[in-house]
Amino acid sequence: MSADPAHDLSSQQSLTSRTSEVEVRRSARRRRTVSAYREGDRTVVLIPARMSVAEEQRWVTVMLEKLAAQESKRILGDDELSARAAQLSEQYLDARAEPDTVRWVTNQNSRWGSCTPSEGSIRLSHRLQGMPEYVIDYVLLHELAHLLVPGHGPSFWKLLESYPRTERARGYLEGVVAAGRLPELPTAREE
Repeated sequence: MSADPAHDLSSQQSLTSRTSEVEVRRSARRRRTVSAYREGDRTVVLIPARMSVAEEQRWVTVMLEKLAAQESKRILGDDELSARAAQLSEQYLDARAEPDTVRWVTNQNSRWGSCTPSEGSIRLSHRLQGMPEYVIDYVLLHELAHLLVPGHGPSFWKLLESYPRTERARGYLEGVVAAGRLPELPTAREE
């Protein structure tokens, strides 16, 4: 969804949704349109300044549903994740990495993924869901490489050299982590 870069932060409201904090930003420049986008773990909804509180609540609900519908179309299930792992292994690792299981997990809040070579299992954090495909592919390929090389030595990184978006994906993930450490700005007071 599109974002209006010139928005007035005269009114912000934090609500809690199913997965993230919601911040409503009112804009005097915005006349009719409402838009929303994800910003880390937060959902930002941009609305015209003249909207009533009831209209705001209705539009927040509508926009959260629209974003959820869009994201559910993009999120791979465990079966699709396994199929993607097989494709990546074939394309970048000469099909040498063959995991027994590949699945999403919700208990990894400090890691993007993990691998247990002895079990042939790969787990990706649910926090990756909704991120660009190349980022998910990088994390998946990273864990596939651990099936072949357990540590992070030169031979491990040599396996990832053929993936053209390694540095871009790593930069994206570093940015997500850094954004999570930024201080929250105080909410502007209404006059």
